[in-house]
Amino acid sequence: ITIVEALMLALVAILAAYSGFASAKWSTEESLTLARANTARTAANRAYMEAAEARNFDATAFNAWFTAYLDGNEEGTKIAEKRFSAQLAPAFAAWIETDPFVNPDAPAGPTYMDECEQPENDLGMELDRSADDLGAQGSTAGRTADDYVRIAVLLATVLFLVGISGHFRVRSARYGLIGVASVMLIWSVGLLLTSPFPPS
Repeated sequence: ITIVEALMLALVAILAAYSGFASAKWSTEESLTLARANTARTAANRAYMEAAEARNFDATAFNAWFTAYLDGNEEGTKIAEKRFSAQLAPAFAAWIETDPFVNPDAPAGPTYMDECEQPENDLGMELDRSADDLGAQGSTAGRTADDYVRIAVLLATVLFLVGISGHFRVRSARYGLIGVASVMLIWSVGLLLTSPFPPS
């Protein structure tokens, strides 16, 4: 019995140490992944702000052209067109082709055209998706760390049961404690085998 208890204590000590190590590694992975998610979210917000500024600039440039056009100021329309951004210019050309001053079905302006691309907005959406994915990965890492902590608690219980079993003079009591500890040890080993390995 004493030999079995010693072997169990040695095995449980090793498994408990591994569980603590794995839990710490997964906790670190959670922190790093969530930090990357926050960085991506901040970059997405910055991209959205740049997209909004670009839209405001395009709207101002188009309004200047529209005002000059309504006033019959051809020189003013030419100057305004020179201020069009690389995204607005092709959309403006496509909008003019719809004959907007005659065609009632024409879009309200060039910014409503499919040709009016907004790379900053697209980048923001891509970064948002990346932040969502990283956030989900961070949550998974946190749950895995918690699972390893739970296994460590089970192994600590096994250590306690095996540790006190040697203080009982009645063999049946020692057998009973070792039996319960063995069941918990097998359960813990099963959980360890089905848990993901710590990140490198």
